[in-house]
Amino acid sequence: MTKLRLRAESQADLEIIAAAVQDAILRVGEINYDLRGRSLTLRMTRFQHEMDKAARAQSGLRFDSVLGVKTRGIDRSDPEAMAVLLNVVFEETDKPAGVINLIFAGGGELQAEVECLDVILADVTEARETDKLPLHPQ
Repeated sequence: MTKLRLRAESQADLEIIAAAVQDAILRVGEINYDLRGRSLTLRMTRFQHEMDKAARAQSGLRFDSVLGVKTRGIDRSDPEAMAVLLNVVFEETDKPAGVINLIFAGGGELQAEVECLDVILADVTEARETDKLPLHPQ
């Protein structure tokens, strides 16, 4: 399978990316906000829901046109701490500006204020099979 590369410039586009990154695992230290470059980047191991077999790939998720970032429930003191991304949601505030909420397991949340939706998801490695499946209790 080819590496996934997606761009979101609308809410519908972002919903596709959100589905692709559900259950991604990342180190807290791999969340980088570049104030001067106005970007937020997350390096993650993405569970490939689109594949017939359980597999993960190293991926990058970048948000551009970022004006500011806030976190709640994410302890940044240990850069090796792991986090599981559950969802990415956009709330428009003053078209085309809005707030992107990244929701993590355990109640953590990262909020990015953006001028507009400008998001890229790209796999940087080939898929590798895994026997570890995401759990979603009923």
